Amino acid sequence: MTKVIAITNQKGGVGKTTTSVNLAAALAKMKYKILLIDMDPQANATQGIGINRDYIELSTYHVLTGEVGLEKVIQHSYIENLDVAPGEIDLAGIDLELAHVKQGREVRLKQALDKVKDYYDYVFIDCPPALGLLNTNALTSCDTVLIPVQCEYYALEGLTQLLNTIKLTQNHFNKKLSIEGLLLTMLDQRTNLGLEVSQEVRKYFKEKVYKTVIPRNIKLSEAPSAGICIFDYDSSSVGAQAYKELAKEVLSRNG
Repeated sequence: MTKVIAITNQKGGVGKTTTSVNLAAALAKMKYKILLIDMDPQANATQGIGINRDYIELSTYHVLTGEVGLEKVIQHSYIENLDVAPGEIDLAGIDLELAHVKQGREVRLKQALDKVKDYYDYVFIDCPPALGLLNTNALTSCDTVLIPVQCEYYALEGLTQLLNTIKLTQNHFNKKLSIEGLLLTMLDQRTNLGLEVSQEVRKYFKEKVYKTVIPRNIKLSEAPSAGICIFDYDSSSVGAQAYKELAKEVLSRNG
């Protein structure tokens, strides 16, 4: 049974794409069949897995406009078992592009994904840092939501809005939608603030928060510029070890 997980938080810079790429890569290296769908106009997940976003002919944009099916967009990445549906800058205009569509624009990704998802064990959707049609399509398509939360002062800011969006999606498009988990990211253990925020998030969300915490790590920041995942950039780094542990935790939660 395929599990579809959207990785989202409308707050930018919290580690969504880093998590999407490296969690997908970790599971692919464990021999699971993985599809990574890039719904962000910046297409950083696409670039971060070694696909040049400047030379993409077909992307998730063309799926949402109804020009092609998802199977026409999917590419093999350099990592065995990891396929990518690339994103591109044109996604930024999708709300305007589909403004005239009165019915079904929120379920276009779901309809396309339903035709191919059975080939995969896990599908991860990398969402943009904004609430709009791209995120609605992602939330309508997925089983659960993984929310990266940066260990900083404004960590909980915007979470209420995101949770409301999830509830609205449940009510209107996807009754079974639930929270997969909250992932604490960019923790600097040298600061009291990071530890305080970590405790605060765990206090509110309890067992929904992963035990694994992603630390601040320069190697995680450098890997995307090389177009490779953290395991191929520096497998001994604390960042690589953290994402390997997260992959194990995701597997254990999904039995």
